[in-house]
Order: sequence, then structure tokens, then C-alpha cells
Amino acid sequence: MNGVLVVGGAGYIGSHTCLNLSQRGFTPIVYDNLVNGHREFAKWGPFEFGDVRDRERLDQVLSSYKPIAIVHLAGLIDVGLSVKKPIDFFDSNLAGSTTLFAAAMQARIDKLVFSSTCATYGIPLQVPIREDHPQSPINPYGKSKLMVEQILKELQFRNDFRSVILRYFNAAGADPQGRIGEWHTPETHLIPLTIASVQSNSALKIFGTDYPTRDGTCIRDFIHVCDIAEAHGRGIDHLMAGGESVALNLGTGRGTSVSEIIEAVRRISGKEMKVELCPRREGDPPELVADNALAKATLGWRPTFDLESIIESAWNWHQKMVSRLSLGPEAPNELT
Repeated sequence: MNGVLVVGGAGYIGSHTCLNLSQRGFTPIVYDNLVNGHREFAKWGPFEFGDVRDRERLDQVLSSYKPIAIVHLAGLIDVGLSVKKPIDFFDSNLAGSTTLFAAAMQARIDKLVFSSTCATYGIPLQVPIREDHPQSPINPYGKSKLMVEQILKELQFRNDFRSVILRYFNAAGADPQGRIGEWHTPETHLIPLTIASVQSNSALKIFGTDYPTRDGTCIRDFIHVCDIAEAHGRGIDHLMAGGESVALNLGTGRGTSVSEIIEAVRRISGKEMKVELCPRREGDPPELVADNALAKATLGWRPTFDLESIIESAWNWHQKMVSRLSLGPEAPNELT
């Protein structure tokens, strides 16, 4: 059997990970409650509806498919919402994870790749950020992910439950063939919001223009979702080969400012856009950039998409979505 249970596999990063796993010869088994995922994104293996907190349902699926490993991407990700509704985040991200880990151990599965975040670092003390940087998250989202990381380290020590923890920086872009892409409701990420501003001729809000950066706007490390998916596939390979547990940053090692993203979208779309300058948001660090040397050394992984490729793939995907929506109720259900 070569099945891999992908919890949250109908979401943005989950669906791209399923595509990557299928290309590596695995059968991705999508397990998703479709709160943030999309049924039509489950294209490369069987789909099972279920919540990560539902132990009985997890036991049923694990017993039926007997996967060799798990990729855990399920959970809530909106940082701002986590401040307003922290209990929801600890329930979904923390309680859901412990339920999944217990089910996995009962099923004698001891290999897992976990979707974590650079939000566990909090305000960086130095940039680029290495994996040994202190982890001091400043919001419930980051705290919930850090707690799960700590649980996985305990399970490795006490139960030989091995894991690859992947700390994402800013996932962006879409499948170059346009089969899947970023589809959030509501959308909170910069690149799709910038594209939406162009498409709708509405103003994009820029939060803060007085940061100590090269142009006054925040700098982030944008990494293509297919590069992130590749790291998940390599993480499974690492564990299957007997590799030890490890936590790794996923970023390009290059920072791009908000203003530079806007200019790149203008260039690729060939269209102008309106901007609205707003005050800084509380808790936004001036700069977040990954040191990815450990991921390169451990997994043999390297990001392969540059910023132009990221934005071009995102632009093509969102243009396709606009065309699909313009067809109205007669639009096909399958995005191909």
C-alpha cells in the first residue's frame, strides 16, 4: 500500500500537496470537512468527508485505507480572526491535532508531516530567520501551532512517532497548469487581494508605509505553493527512508516588499490599480525572511519558482476564476 492520508487535502496547500504526492507514486487520501476546502480540488485520490476532531470518523478512514503516513494541514489560519476567536483556533488546531495523533498511534502509523508556520517565531530578533530562532508567537494562531510542534517533539521522544515540521513563510501562486489555485473566502493574502483590486478596479489597502525597510512597506518571503508541496513530498520520502524528526523553514530566502508586489502585479497584468494608504496593523513585523539552508541540507529541497512565476501563475488562476464565475449557474463544477 502507498496511501498517504492528507488531512485538509481539499484546501489550497493541501490540494497542491496531493498533486505532488500523486506524481511521486503515492495515493493521496483526502480527508477534509470542506469548511475552507473545495470538493473539486480532490482530484488525485479518494475523498473522505470528516473533521479532524472526529475520532470515530478518523478511526474509520484509517482502518479502511491503512495509509503508510499522514500529512496534517487541517486547521484555521487567519491570524486576525485568531485574536478575535482564540478558542476556535485552539479547538481546531490544537484539539484537532491531538485527536489525529491519537488515532494515528492507535492505527500504528508513526510518520507525519505537519503544516506549521513562521508565526511561531513572533517578532524576529534577526533576519533571515533560522530554525533555532526563539519561538515567541504573538497571536493565538502562532501559539496553537507552536503547541502542536511541542506535542510532536514529546511524541518523538516518548513514542518514537517521527515527524517533519514545515514552517511556511508566505505561500503564493498556483498550479502552472491552472488545475487548482488559491481560493479563500474571505481572502486575506496579499497577492490575491492585489489581483482582485486590479480585476474589480477597487482600492488595495496598504497597512503601513513608514517601516524601516527599503521602501517603507513590510517585507515578506513569498514562496510558490508548488515548492511548498514539493517539500511535503520530500518530507514523506525522508520519513519513509528512516529519517529523524526535524523542523524546517520553507521560504526562498529573499524578501519582497508590499510595494514591490503591487508593481509586479501591475507589470504582469498590464493594468493600473488604486491604493489606499492605511496605518500600520498591530503586530506586523517589518520583515520576515527565511533561512532555508536546513531544508536544503535535510531534504535536498530548493525553491524553483521566482517572483515573476509566482505572480504570473496566480494571475492566470484568478483570471480563470473570474471567467468561470462570469458563466453563472451554468458554469461547470469541475475546474480543469
